Amino acid sequence: MTDRPDENRLFWETEAANWLAWARTPGHDAYWDYAPAFFRDIVPDPSGRTLEIACGEGRASRDLSAHGHDVYSIDGAPTLIRAAAEADKAHRRYVLADAAKLPFAEASFDCVVAYNALMDMDDMPATVLEAGRVLRTGGRMCICVTHPMIDAGRFEAREADARFVIDRDYLVGSAAEWPFERAGLHIRFRRRTWPLEAYSMALESAGLVIDRVREPGQRDEAVIRDPAEHRWQRLPNFLFIRAVKPE
Repeated sequence: MTDRPDENRLFWETEAANWLAWARTPGHDAYWDYAPAFFRDIVPDPSGRTLEIACGEGRASRDLSAHGHDVYSIDGAPTLIRAAAEADKAHRRYVLADAAKLPFAEASFDCVVAYNALMDMDDMPATVLEAGRVLRTGGRMCICVTHPMIDAGRFEAREADARFVIDRDYLVGSAAEWPFERAGLHIRFRRRTWPLEAYSMALESAGLVIDRVREPGQRDEAVIRDPAEHRWQRLPNFLFIRAVKPE
């Protein structure tokens, strides 16, 4: 939790222009390397309606649509939700909303997707609880988060064989904010760290049962382009979780 109930949503509105440039530069960040495995291994085949929470500028929603999903998307940043709708005029089912107070009826979706979103939530457990509320029986919540272990440490260098050092308290969640620059693009990132147990407990409280976990390694193609990326074949950068609302 943050000191203000809408702190992270306000933060991403201030970074909206930077995020639009960052996310819409093809191949610029990790999404392009890891999203294909997420859609292949975690997201179920299209059935009924799919909700993406914290869709940002909409790239995962557009990919879900390309995979045949009937997608509805929400985000808390007005600039990002407008940009997402403008980039997807064929669907335009984009709603400005709080992920912890979804404006949808109970049991109205067959799938809820949270791609690199839960660590950006002002109230992660409440967001998962809402996802469980709007899921139909048998529906699935599909999650990608920064791996909790990675959040607790750092590589000492960028080299492929660099040591990874855990220098923070893993079990004590914390908030972090930092500037980042790559290829001339600048952005500030912000996220809340959670141990794996916290995500599991949130799913339990929402009545959801984990049925699949993946720790994807970096793709060989990315390592060929940049040998330093081999460090992400030694340790997982992201954690994929799929949970089902049981019968």
